[in-house]
Amino acid sequence: MAINLSKGQKVDLTKSNPGLTNVVVGLGWDTNKYDGGQDFDLDSSVFLLNADGKAASEADFIFYNNTIGAAGSVEHTGDNKTGEGDGDDEQVKVTLSTIPSTIERVTFAITIHDAENRGQNFGQVSNSYVRIVNGDSNEELIRYDLGEDFSIETAIVVGELYRHGAEWKFNAIGSGYQGGLGSLVKDFGLDS
Repeated sequence: MAINLSKGQKVDLTKSNPGLTNVVVGLGWDTNKYDGGQDFDLDSSVFLLNADGKAASEADFIFYNNTIGAAGSVEHTGDNKTGEGDGDDEQVKVTLSTIPSTIERVTFAITIHDAENRGQNFGQVSNSYVRIVNGDSNEELIRYDLGEDFSIETAIVVGELYRHGAEWKFNAIGSGYQGGLGSLVKDFGLDS
């Protein structure tokens, strides 16, 4: 049975699931009624961070146009441009055992594509979540529902996998940003 987390909670992943190496990080969302006349396209992205909390290069920014990173251990499975339907809207496959030792944190974000020009924000999004699934058994291990705490934000860091000694843990972050993807890229040490 999956562990449901609240904002700020941390849980060990590999210690309580011995032998776990392959996980799928599923991200999902729905859009509320919107009269702006433009499509609503949310995107998931991943930042591979070193001990200083920074991405070492643009290769450590994984998204729909750069789908593989961390020497092949992190793979974004593709862009969902509508968010329609049930289940995960986008997924990232992670092989924990082969992530290079220079990467301390694998941070997951959801952003709204072209939010400023389209007049869109996370106040128009509902049912956002991140979940960690055992990639071998398809069992949901961890789930974090982001709730309705966001209004004017255009980007959210939803959570991160991070090293703790020889183990991997998950942190439910739920931190909103204005300035969309550009603000995240800058915060994580990459200039857009």
